[in-house]
Amino acid sequence: MKILRYLDNGTPRFGILESDTVYHAEGDLFGGLTRGEPVGELESLTLLTPVAPGKIVAVGKNYSDHIAEMARGGFAADLPEEPVLFLKPPTALLPHGGEIQMIPGSRTDYEAELCMVIGREAHRVAEAEAFDYVLGYTCGNDVSNRGFTGQSGQWTRGKGYDTFCPLGPVIETDLDPNHLRIQSRLNGEVRQNTTIDTMIFKPAFLISFISNVMTLQPGDVIMTGTPEGVGTLTPGDVIEVELEGIGTLRNSVVARV
Repeated sequence: MKILRYLDNGTPRFGILESDTVYHAEGDLFGGLTRGEPVGELESLTLLTPVAPGKIVAVGKNYSDHIAEMARGGFAADLPEEPVLFLKPPTALLPHGGEIQMIPGSRTDYEAELCMVIGREAHRVAEAEAFDYVLGYTCGNDVSNRGFTGQSGQWTRGKGYDTFCPLGPVIETDLDPNHLRIQSRLNGEVRQNTTIDTMIFKPAFLISFISNVMTLQPGDVIMTGTPEGVGTLTPGDVIEVELEGIGTLRNSVVARV
């Protein structure tokens, strides 16, 4: 099932996407949704992020090819022994079709990522049971201001600006995340193109590891890291993140004023 959120006369509502048609979703996101009446075609609706998470837990340095890529750019190049975690604020969220507001005069990068949406409270979860706690999967873009991520020794400022967490367009609930193809396209040109199984720390392990650090609540989002091919955004660009079986997250880029 592909779940989304949209605005209906100013009110957020859940919908179910089938082909290009959105149907009203009846029920509870975490208790089960059923398909209601059709409300329109996907591109005719104003989409919101498909979930409103309490927290967004992101994982850095989770693809060895991206670590090597960053080393060539003068950034730290050590392979992590454990997942590198940081938080992005919910105020950074941006829906499909929204505008990324980059800081003029600074380097701002796109980072295509698989995102996991938690479906029920997860506290000290075993890796073998990790997927039992997942509602579904969506596309994410860990937009990053490189100057600020390296400036203070930690990443909150560079990755926490408003609009720096595009998410969507849908949550796919029926999916095996381990072998998906992930791709980014900048102005239609493929920039990142690999499969999820090249991650250093796999999705189930990440859920277990993070839930042993902090309790994950329904709706929380885990961003699982980005592969090689990261590049710089400029105003006027269109950046797309596509994940096999989920869909394409598309955002334009403007200068922040």
